[in-house]
Amino acid sequence: MKKMNKNIIASIAIAAVFIAGGCTKRSELFPEAPSKFPADLTLTTPAAFRSAALALNPSVRFEFFGDAAPMLTESIFTDAAVEGTTDKTTPAQDLNARITPTANLDSDDYNKIARYWYAWYAGIHDANVIISRIDNVQWTSANEKNQILATAYFHRAYRYYRLVHEFGDVPLILKEETQVNTGYFSTQRMVILKQMKTDLEFAVSSLTDANNKGEVSKGAAAHLLAKVDLALGLFDEAIAAANLAINGPYHLMTGRFGVVANDVSKNVIWDLHRPENKSLASNSEALYVVIDRETLEGATPNGSQVMRNCVPMWHNGTILSPGARKSGISDKVTEEFPLTLWYGRGIGRLRGTPYATKYIWTDTTDLRHAPGNWMNMTDLVYNNPNLKKTDGTGDPTWYGKKLQPYTAANVGQMFLNGARDTIRAWFGWPHYKVFIGSGPVAIDKWWSPPRGTNTDWYVFRLAETYLLRAEAYIWKGQYSQAMADINMIRTRAKAQPLIDASRVNIGTILDERQRELYWEEPRKTELTRIAYIFAQTSIPAYNGQTYNMASFPTKNFFYDRIMEKNDFYKNPNVITNSGNHYTISPYHVLWPVPQREIDLNINGRINQNKGYAGAEMNVAPLDKIQ
Repeated sequence: MKKMNKNIIASIAIAAVFIAGGCTKRSELFPEAPSKFPADLTLTTPAAFRSAALALNPSVRFEFFGDAAPMLTESIFTDAAVEGTTDKTTPAQDLNARITPTANLDSDDYNKIARYWYAWYAGIHDANVIISRIDNVQWTSANEKNQILATAYFHRAYRYYRLVHEFGDVPLILKEETQVNTGYFSTQRMVILKQMKTDLEFAVSSLTDANNKGEVSKGAAAHLLAKVDLALGLFDEAIAAANLAINGPYHLMTGRFGVVANDVSKNVIWDLHRPENKSLASNSEALYVVIDRETLEGATPNGSQVMRNCVPMWHNGTILSPGARKSGISDKVTEEFPLTLWYGRGIGRLRGTPYATKYIWTDTTDLRHAPGNWMNMTDLVYNNPNLKKTDGTGDPTWYGKKLQPYTAANVGQMFLNGARDTIRAWFGWPHYKVFIGSGPVAIDKWWSPPRGTNTDWYVFRLAETYLLRAEAYIWKGQYSQAMADINMIRTRAKAQPLIDASRVNIGTILDERQRELYWEEPRKTELTRIAYIFAQTSIPAYNGQTYNMASFPTKNFFYDRIMEKNDFYKNPNVITNSGNHYTISPYHVLWPVPQREIDLNINGRINQNKGYAGAEMNVAPLDKIQ
């Protein structure tokens, strides 16, 4: 068989196999083998088209789930996080060295840049199958047909929105291809966004908000349209799109609800992020949720693993007791302090920056950083049963006491202050967001439940819609209106409201997004989108800088923001146990297109982004739809 580009070529099999309106299991990205039931044989009824449209939803889920979930890669190219794995040299820490077109771009031990490319184009193909064949069956009504078409348009637009803010100019494919194509050309990002705007306007006009949870709603389409309008610099239209969701049947959840609503020790922030509550009919904040339940066919193997990714690696002997100078903390679940069951057995892949875990949390009333919702290392206790020994090898006086904090003044005696590895094992985290409870696997299995089991997950939530509208107001210079929208989010969290509109800027938006949207927003995508807006409009940034498109790969807001806020990247003296330094450059505003994709495209030219090897061979991207 010929070697071929299996991700955006015409011969890729459709996302799932549809028989009588049902679908078989498959991997999150591609079928395990070529389909025996091609679209000609399966997409023959409205029910089959509906199944095909529903099958597009699980292929959004991949980003949030699994060990080293792709969301980790999105997060570490930002102001908010770095890769915390310190026992290997392979993780994406020294980005200047590690992130190249020919590097390993799809591995738990490296990064998931290529996974995004493959997954988004697989989903685009699947959506195009539906779009191209929509008139092949007899529909009971135009409304029935349009809702399916609108769903496919939404999914295609979502994937292209992500692609153009991860990779920039990329091939634009708007129809199903039925033979191998090796002649793709990159299309200008703005051309792609304009087409996605047109498609989303149709989606908004055709979709309903009376949909089942886990399906695409009108509110979700309006939310995505607001993002696309912002990216195009159409700020009034972004406000109008956001209004469609905000003024619809959706509302912020401000009162207690769901499975633990009667637990007086909890609060609405805890309720909002319980796995069982995300898809409740009464949850009026959820615009678009992906469904993942242990009891459903096609559930993600081993669950979300969000606790494994996001909780510090506190359990492996790096935390020492001050007295005995021995391991003071244990992941044993049979002790009186079973920290593993209470908080999860993390390995610290996502290491939040001080900006994200400390600096933005100046408000002591904010429920999102309140005790019980937010965990600091000093909330944990020394629980190693060996400390209880009285034969001289233990230190009973420290058993059950809270961990002592690390202080820079005592770096030479770090064991006195709690941790040998403060990159991986000593940082705070949003317990209310990442705590995913027990699964059916026996408790003595080390990987479950402490990793975090299957759970529904928010893709779009009304809280973000308010922040998108606030951002649009800021671009327009309407700071009081922006402040009012931000305060909707802050008031729900019982944070002190902003009172000085003159101090509201894009940095205010980014701070609030970090507080509210941890492991929900693709922060690199959003930072790149904002950097593009600054460059497209030449609006001065709060840092006093102005930007333009001509110098975008070498001077941009994306890089300046990261170097302003991310202590790891801006401090050349930070080094991991494996010897890695943390580096990033302005050209990382866009990721490299995997070289394999370029090499297989022998009759066209998929451009490489400037800053990476191969960009010197670029040709002018297409400036219109072919």
